[in-house]
Amino acid sequence: MIDEPGNNRSRICLIGPAPPYRGGISHYNTCLAGELSKNHDVHMVNYSRLYPEFLFPGKTQFDEGEGSLAVESKRIVDSVNPLSWVKAGFYIAGLRPEVTIVQWWHPYFALALAKICAIIKIMRRGKVVFICHNVLPHENSPFGRVLSSIAFLSADGFVVQSREDLENLSAIKKNPKAVYHPHPIYDFFKTEDIDKARARNLTGQPEGPLLLFFGYIRQYKGLDYLLKAMPEIHRSTGARLLVVGEFYEDSRRYFDLVSELGIGGFVEFVDRYVGNNEVGRYFIASDLVMLPYISATQSGIAQIALAFDRPMVATSVGGLPEVVSEEKTGFIVPPSDPDAISKAVIRFFRDGWNEKMVPNFDKEKERFSWKAMVSVIEGLVAKL
Repeated sequence: MIDEPGNNRSRICLIGPAPPYRGGISHYNTCLAGELSKNHDVHMVNYSRLYPEFLFPGKTQFDEGEGSLAVESKRIVDSVNPLSWVKAGFYIAGLRPEVTIVQWWHPYFALALAKICAIIKIMRRGKVVFICHNVLPHENSPFGRVLSSIAFLSADGFVVQSREDLENLSAIKKNPKAVYHPHPIYDFFKTEDIDKARARNLTGQPEGPLLLFFGYIRQYKGLDYLLKAMPEIHRSTGARLLVVGEFYEDSRRYFDLVSELGIGGFVEFVDRYVGNNEVGRYFIASDLVMLPYISATQSGIAQIALAFDRPMVATSVGGLPEVVSEEKTGFIVPPSDPDAISKAVIRFFRDGWNEKMVPNFDKEKERFSWKAMVSVIEGLVAKL
């Protein structure tokens, strides 16, 4: 089991992407390693190849910009090379960890992780815990469910980050030993001490109400419904929309929609991956963060917004209502409903909800600390 602080430090192995890989799972894994390292000895096993280039929809898998996170890791897992899976399994078993924590988000990695974890269990090297970012992928299929069930065979316990994922897990694995805890906060993006005026200048945004849609652009995130809400939003509030993120699908459908709706004068796209040192300025510059997702289990974007005290309009899907507190840190609206989105945004600006919500953020953020996440993991392992 994981020892309590003050006792002997436990040896923990983390399996998952870490720098130089970019993206939310890499950020998450690195932050978790930092918090665990305060009371335990942590070893990180990273990927030597995450995705083959032909499967990756973005421009690069690596974070090469300023402000990128750094952490020591052993890059030995090749997602397409079974020999590397065996090598990684015996390497981890040789570390003799009390606990191995696996970052899980897509069944593409199921066979690799199943082999690695099976070796760890055969060698009797401690407990295996899966942290599930998505029990099932956004583009779900029966084949994905089968692969997920294979990966979960060697797991002793699970941490899920939405109640929806708890239900999904129970549908795949009978009576799983699982605990629920929401996604912790992403506060490491606070790299600049700037005010809103300076942030607007750095991002090239004029004065006036500003909405922010941030992150990779994929169909399940519902950007098209937000765009359809923008004519009424702009007419009633004068608000602009800033869409910041790399397209992970054909961008033409969105640009065509902007042209069709005649909203090009107040909708701007920043079509690129934004480095860690720039993220904060976009959130500081904005007034309201938009999460119009069609489906979701949880969202790292919501946790960035919380870190910067930025109210949100989010849809009632997955774990978003568990993170965005109605009339405290934002508004919850039905998915796929441009009219509901526009009404929430208009209400926010018309009735002065920013001033009402911002004082709530400090208390809300206590629920999402990395310390709390580690306590949940320690409690789960103790029960195992």
